[in-house]
Amino acid sequence: MNRENIIPLTHATLKHAKALDSELFSLVNGIEILSAVSPTNYNQQKADFFKRHFSTEPQFTYKPSGINAFQLKRQLFNLPIEKVEDADLQRIYEDVIISYVDKIDQIETLGSQDFLYNSLRYFGEPTEKDIRNASFILHLPDSDDDEQLVDANGIQAIMEQFAQQQGYQYDLLVDDNMIANALVNKTTVKINSAAKVPLIEAHALAHHELGVHLVTTLNAQSQPFKVLQLGCPVNTMTQEGMAILSEYLAGHLTIKRLKILALRVLAVESMIKDKSFRTTFMMLKEQLGVEKNLAFTITSRVYRGGGFTKDYLYLRGFHEVLHAYEEQEGFLNLLCGKTALMHLPQINRLVEKGIFNPPQNITPSFVNPTDNDEVRRFITHAIK
Repeated sequence: MNRENIIPLTHATLKHAKALDSELFSLVNGIEILSAVSPTNYNQQKADFFKRHFSTEPQFTYKPSGINAFQLKRQLFNLPIEKVEDADLQRIYEDVIISYVDKIDQIETLGSQDFLYNSLRYFGEPTEKDIRNASFILHLPDSDDDEQLVDANGIQAIMEQFAQQQGYQYDLLVDDNMIANALVNKTTVKINSAAKVPLIEAHALAHHELGVHLVTTLNAQSQPFKVLQLGCPVNTMTQEGMAILSEYLAGHLTIKRLKILALRVLAVESMIKDKSFRTTFMMLKEQLGVEKNLAFTITSRVYRGGGFTKDYLYLRGFHEVLHAYEEQEGFLNLLCGKTALMHLPQINRLVEKGIFNPPQNITPSFVNPTDNDEVRRFITHAIK
């Protein structure tokens, strides 16, 4: 990048940007779509579904949002983004505002038929290429990966050791009502109390959740602007892509893990087409031979909220991020916060201008990647 073409921001532009940033953050901080779509009665509905021999449609319930959608959207559209004279910074604020309007629409329609439409508008849906990639992975032979199982306490111990080695500050919570085995919400790491995963997957979880999701949270908090804490539009694809890449570069991405990502793609396709929890569940269980607990988890993930299409993005995100890691200039600047690959050119220039700080924490496996075997290298690069 040619530094001669970098024009520093004026004091007035910085002042307006700071004011806009602060107001935007105060309006939407706390709007978390993943938290909103988390069912409050997941365990009860799972038990009932199995008790009735898979014959019913689970009825998930959700916490009320308490959002005045119309008023909040009006406040967002009234933000004076035209006062931010820098084109790169203005582009990011424009896109983030629009993305939060879309998120508000999703939360407003939570549990209704309209939620699926709003989810499709924001996340999109699997393409034919996504389906082909998923089918390719599902036809791979199963690997002989380590099947020593680790429970929630074991996952916690692995994560604590990982965080201590890297010097990460975080809070940890063991949760009794989660779908995922683990997740990061801001700086809180949540572990499913019922989790029981192979040892290699427990290490993958540490690299995924702490090495990327926690790292990008911590880096975002060190930025002079809070917008990267809020996140670029559809940053899910990039963030999850980097998290899967972290598993791969650490040597912990298994064929089984890739197959689960592929199953999610097919589950999203079924959900959009069939709109029947039982149909999608039975497709996974009977046609594809998925164990019933895993089939219920995958199906619940895509039906939560009323139809959540996010899960097909993991596989696509991994493909796009892997190629960016190998080919694109300034790749590590994606760790500056909750960024999206589509905004990498703007982020790179904003780092050059000194408006965004370079990432303070770097994903360990990005710095010291493991040399994966030829089979895994072939498989990951065969995803198109």
